Amino acid sequence: MTKRLQVIIEDPEYREIQRVARARRMSIAEWVRQALALARQREPSETLDKKLQAVRTAVKYEFPAGDIDEMLGEIEQGYLSGEHP
Repeated sequence: MTKRLQVIIEDPEYREIQRVARARRMSIAEWVRQALALARQREPSETLDKKLQAVRTAVKYEFPAGDIDEMLGEIEQGYLSGEHP
């Protein structure tokens, strides 16, 4: 099912949208649909609460990790050796 969306904008903004749509050889409606789709893609897919809950759950576990100074030294050695991509 499709829905109609009405947006009120000032004339200068409308003319600019019209110009861009014409340059891309598409209707204003198609340009707006694509712009809205792109805006939706940029929105976070998870809520902040869900992300925070995942972090809270993860920090309950203890995983083995090396000494930080030792790990940093190994990273530095790798950089100095020139063997990194």
